[in-house]
Amino acid sequence: MVGPNGAGQAPDEGNESQFTASGQRDRYVDLLRALSLLVVVLWHWAFTILVWTPDGPVATSPLGFTSGLWIFTWLLQVMPVFFYIGGYVHMMSWRRAKARGSGLGSFVWHRLRQLAVPGAALMLTWVVLGLVLGALFDIQWIGQAVLMVISPLWFLAVYLMLIALLPVALWLHRRFDVLALVWLGGLAMCVDVLRFRYGLEVLGWVNMVLVWGLAHQAGFFYRRLVLASRRLDLSLLWAGLFALVGLVFSGLYPGSMVGVPGDRLSNMAPPTFVIVALLVFQMGVVETLRPRMEGVLEGARWRRFNDVINRFALPLFLFHTTGMALWLVVSWGLFGVTVPEAIVPDAGWWIRRPLALVGPLLFTLPVIALFGKFWMRHHTERRPAVLPPRPPAAG
Repeated sequence: MVGPNGAGQAPDEGNESQFTASGQRDRYVDLLRALSLLVVVLWHWAFTILVWTPDGPVATSPLGFTSGLWIFTWLLQVMPVFFYIGGYVHMMSWRRAKARGSGLGSFVWHRLRQLAVPGAALMLTWVVLGLVLGALFDIQWIGQAVLMVISPLWFLAVYLMLIALLPVALWLHRRFDVLALVWLGGLAMCVDVLRFRYGLEVLGWVNMVLVWGLAHQAGFFYRRLVLASRRLDLSLLWAGLFALVGLVFSGLYPGSMVGVPGDRLSNMAPPTFVIVALLVFQMGVVETLRPRMEGVLEGARWRRFNDVINRFALPLFLFHTTGMALWLVVSWGLFGVTVPEAIVPDAGWWIRRPLALVGPLLFTLPVIALFGKFWMRHHTERRPAVLPPRPPAAG
């Protein structure tokens, strides 16, 4: 559609208000956001293999040892879904703030400050702690250890970047609609061509903006996907899956959606075009599952579960490596547990994975209790409204 000023207008913008007046929560959005963070936490706790090198502790994972395990990262690498849902939440939050008379600049600044303060405080605490311990006890490897603890905050840095770029993203959405997604995806592919064909490796970091910006921009179309027929959901699922299969088995890209030591490159650092295919696949998966999950989330127990994990997901993500580090220090000091120079995950290692969650969790919860309220001061925003039921599939 074309607005009166000639700019493109998204088809669903004209009837936005009729869906948000009820103020009811979209529980499925809540669930996706919380589970995205919890999957990352559980992955780090259960599947991190810590080994000792001459430079200090280094983390790896069973993906480098177990053949074919990388296929599970097509579902467990959940950052595309998180940024996708984040785009929808940011758009809805901005529209509510705008209706209250807030300006876009003040809205963006408030959201940046809301997330940057706890993240910066956590990072500064660990950097200062590392400098003090290194100076007092001459620990040469402390810098490597601190880097491991704060490295998961890369996600928070990208999220802050997307919030800062929200005015540009909203303008692209209003002016060009779905064409903006096509351009972002096409530019991400062009970056890969220049990087792999012509050796311009430094350009790969441009995809931190293009690929994650595409995932965030795709969230602006969340409502249209919900209202569309299930045939479109399945189309996205299969299109993304076929693209993943084609790109990975062409030999141009690794199969894993997370970095694996020994692979010639990572699909995540910086992100490659494969992550665009992963985004499309995961969008199709979550929308295909939506009808069943919305029914499940109507149950009282599931509603309580959803509320609890949403309350703790972000602070748990922020502090989970802190709790894990404390658990390792206590294990070394009290139980004489040492970090091996090498480890190969065998059957016993896999059987112990559920137990590997207990220690880090027990040490993370007190950290949240002590510092979470101080570092996580933010107002719980009203959730986007539950959308009307989707029309039945044609045919």
